[in-house]
Amino acid sequence: MASNPLHLGVALDGAGWHSAAWREPNSRPGALFGPGYWTDLVATAERGLLDFVSIEDSLTLPGVPHTPSDDAVDRVRARIDAGLIAARVAPITRHIGLIPTVTATHTEPFHVSTAIATLDYTSRGRAGWQVRVSGTAEEAAHFGRREFRELTPAEIAEAVASGTFPGQVHELFDEAADAVEVVRRLWDSWEDDAEIRDVDTRRFIDRDKLHRVDFEGRFFSVRGPSITPRPPQGQPVVTALAHAPLIYEFAARGADLVLVTPGRATGPRAIVDEVAAAAARVGRTGEPLRVYADLVVFLDTDQATGAQRLARLNELAGAEFASDAAVFAGSAEELADLLTAWSVDGADGFRLRPGVAVDDLTAIADRLVPALQRRGVFRTGYPEGSLRALLGLPSEVPNRYATA
Repeated sequence: MASNPLHLGVALDGAGWHSAAWREPNSRPGALFGPGYWTDLVATAERGLLDFVSIEDSLTLPGVPHTPSDDAVDRVRARIDAGLIAARVAPITRHIGLIPTVTATHTEPFHVSTAIATLDYTSRGRAGWQVRVSGTAEEAAHFGRREFRELTPAEIAEAVASGTFPGQVHELFDEAADAVEVVRRLWDSWEDDAEIRDVDTRRFIDRDKLHRVDFEGRFFSVRGPSITPRPPQGQPVVTALAHAPLIYEFAARGADLVLVTPGRATGPRAIVDEVAAAAARVGRTGEPLRVYADLVVFLDTDQATGAQRLARLNELAGAEFASDAAVFAGSAEELADLLTAWSVDGADGFRLRPGVAVDDLTAIADRLVPALQRRGVFRTGYPEGSLRALLGLPSEVPNRYATA
């Protein structure tokens, strides 16, 4: 095993990241919203010794990113709640991290804090939170409290390319940063030994070890303390997907790891440097922000090559597959070479998006992981401990409110 082993997670999104994935023979579309489908996927990921599964979610129907929902019926047009999926699979897994996506924009941070803390308890210290920001008029209309001007795909592409975003977008990420700060304070609002549970003295808690967070900001005014004791990890793992310096800065302000999307030709080095610069601009101290590179993968199987599988899916969909992340279609050995090279080039880890959830996750567990193990860069068994420990983050996180 290498002294700096490779970290590897997967992102699960319904039947897979390709819009036609549900039409593949092994995809089980009739089971998509049943517990067995999700427990089977996560069990496969854990069999492959992966660090974590993240579970995609949003407040709108799955579809083409940055475009309003349409009436198309040839792709999956429904979601179930990522946090509840994670809660369902937590008791039947032992080691793998569980990171649901929760939108910060329309969700109260108090609710997020209790939900993720509860997941940390049910998973015995393996919870995380992928923070999502919503800026669409369609999602805002579900709640009726705010109105957003819908940015066009061209405006979004220009903003990502230039790094210059409209003021509305800056406000959304400022709000999300405050939400993360409130959630983290609420996780700390109970000291680790606040629960006494002494029947004889009739004291369940030590009231002096519960703390008001008293957060006052532009977007939230939160008193606290939480109603849920401090999570087993102290601070569950916070992640964010980022494509531009503004969002790297957001991640640097409050996340433990940032998910980025380098191009196949350029690799991660330039983005790693941009993330470091963003962390310096916001004055991040302490643990460095970990950088994980995203890739959409279509791997070779016994029936077809990854390229053949992708071409067939494109034909079914009637369009070429497009993604914010680079697309890999090929063998597990070729992907292992790429990940190893990108690791040397500065990536702290990787999150793979299976093009077809069942088929590509199985190929990751049964083909890619052995290929990485043969190179001596991936574990052959899980260590004991929390998700933080598995990712190489400090296991002991000081409580900001704890008294000496």
